Amino acid sequence: MADQPDLSGVRRGDLCPGERVTLSDPKGRRHSVVLAEGGKFHTARGIVDHDELLHRPEGRVVRSTGGTEFLVLRPLLGEFTTSMPRGAAVVYPKDAAQIVVDADIFPGARVIEAGAGSGALTLSLLRAIGPTGRLISYERREDFAQVAAKNVRNFLGSEHPAWTLITGDLVERLAADPPDPVDRMVLDMLAPWDCVDAAGEVLIPGGVFCCYVATVTQLGRVIETLRVHGGFTEPEATESIIRGWQAEGLAIRPKHSMIGHTGFLITSRRLAPGQTAPARKRRPAPGAYGADYEGPRGSSDAG
Repeated sequence: MADQPDLSGVRRGDLCPGERVTLSDPKGRRHSVVLAEGGKFHTARGIVDHDELLHRPEGRVVRSTGGTEFLVLRPLLGEFTTSMPRGAAVVYPKDAAQIVVDADIFPGARVIEAGAGSGALTLSLLRAIGPTGRLISYERREDFAQVAAKNVRNFLGSEHPAWTLITGDLVERLAADPPDPVDRMVLDMLAPWDCVDAAGEVLIPGGVFCCYVATVTQLGRVIETLRVHGGFTEPEATESIIRGWQAEGLAIRPKHSMIGHTGFLITSRRLAPGQTAPARKRRPAPGAYGADYEGPRGSSDAG
């Protein structure tokens, strides 16, 4: 049986020309460098020759001509996505990790993504579905699509056979050329509520609808649209915040900087055809929906 191709983007062995490495200085500053025969990395602390790194293992410490030591490592996926060239803003690693888990992206999953942006979330989705899955990414802007394609190719080292990148509007393209049913739909776009009906048409029963938005107004509109549609479970909304810690002897405390709010994640599951979500039992706070609110689907459960 032939070996399956390695589509993880993880490289092993000695460093080769064309590979990207991260050089970390004693102050923790990281520099992303693409290696080339005869190349040189210039810093205020001297020059590092690429030839000192090539055809040798990662994890070494090299010294610049100015005497500064740099730790040499291949970048992890999270490091690559935060330092890679970008057109659109990227989905940060903490949010990509939450999306992969909360949307339950599994090996072999059939997934639709929109928009692809710069390809950061795309890489996490491709790694999760593996070579047996299927990822169709939609991106409205041709320039963003080109950046995403290049970033994915640079990280993986080749084209991913499970990935299709389509330039165009998600709703229009789904109407013109409907794909086979999918297990998951992940949206990172300006107006994802416009795609709820289309998601209902293509998601299998039990499939996960996952939406990443930046503002509370987007959050509220997506949730209300899912409720009005009636064919999805009650949406769940979360955000993740990461705070680093500094440990120096007895001085153990939170770092002064942290990765705070970057976006909200909304997840909901598709119901079977003809089924509607059970009416919510809890009563909204008085005035939450305004004086004329009559409750979901005409019921009178306003406070």
